[in-house]
Amino acid sequence: MQIRDYDDSDWESVWPIFREVVAAGETFVYDPDWDSEQAKGVWVEAPPAQTVVCVDGDRVLGTAKMGPNRPGPGSHVATASFMVAGQARGMGVGRSLGEYALGWAREQGYAAVQFNAVVESNHAAVLLWESLGFQIIGTVPEAFEHRSQGRVGLHIMHRYL
Repeated sequence: MQIRDYDDSDWESVWPIFREVVAAGETFVYDPDWDSEQAKGVWVEAPPAQTVVCVDGDRVLGTAKMGPNRPGPGSHVATASFMVAGQARGMGVGRSLGEYALGWAREQGYAAVQFNAVVESNHAAVLLWESLGFQIIGTVPEAFEHRSQGRVGLHIMHRYL
């Protein structure tokens, strides 16, 4: 596995992952009716942010985007989002992307990383982020309309660097 900068030619491999994850209705607040261009406009970040892909040879296993959580006075805190292809789950892709994002944020001089919307029923993600030093600092009750569980909370998770 290798993590590298996203290139526009990667979108044809990232788009099916984006579509699969969002259509599941379990982890992201993105609209499942978005077309490829709308999704790309939200996922692919411009500097100072960064979008990356995790690849095994020519196969894209996952993707992440990272950058400032807020502009101006909030720009010292980073944020990131991650998507892993269904057939690549359980292979350490999410952990690798998470570790990469933490290293990137540290190198860029951020003081902390904050995740704004971790679905509380996404137990694998919550456990992963806690194992990487994140803490749940709050939960917005019933803020996510989960496809099968109904309304569940969104955790705000934070880690100092």
